[in-house]
Amino acid sequence: MQRPKLDHAPDDAALRKVIAEGIPPEMPGAWQLSPREVASVAVYVRKIGAVPAEPIPGDAARGEQVYESKGCANCHLIGGVGSGFGPELTDIGARRNISYLRESILVPEAAVPDGFLMIEASTNSGAIVRGIRVNEDTFTIQIKDSKGLFSSFRKTDLRELRKLRGKSPMPSYQGSLTPEELTDLTAYLTNLRGKR
Repeated sequence: MQRPKLDHAPDDAALRKVIAEGIPPEMPGAWQLSPREVASVAVYVRKIGAVPAEPIPGDAARGEQVYESKGCANCHLIGGVGSGFGPELTDIGARRNISYLRESILVPEAAVPDGFLMIEASTNSGAIVRGIRVNEDTFTIQIKDSKGLFSSFRKTDLRELRKLRGKSPMPSYQGSLTPEELTDLTAYLTNLRGKR
């Protein structure tokens, strides 16, 4: 069983502390739980977050070549190499299983990661900026386009702000990968567990 890497809880003691004390301001602490109940919740979190070990068909080395030949690094980062327009993949194998990875390659909009949001902003001057949301608050929004350029807008200066939920800039690779290439690419991604 593979244990997930949790940014705020690298070990069980830290996980219990996060549950008990929270992560201000995003997550309140569980002050109502006893230390024993906190420990039980930590065990449960580790259990549901674990990615079961599964046999990995394909050749990861050939999959890395597929990744490079298809230009995946133009949108994704692995170990600091590539572009950060799409989700970072450095530890994707520790967070996602083979079937999820296959689906995200073949039907990207079926597997849009949490927190990843496409935006289309129309300015009052008629310009349209399309990209991913980098940051947003009540009054402003920051967008990164596919060329890596950042735009920041006051919402009152926009004619329209469309949040394209469930949309992905990633093209489908259905039909552009052979079955062997897909299997090898999936093997490569499954082996990415944050050690690069």
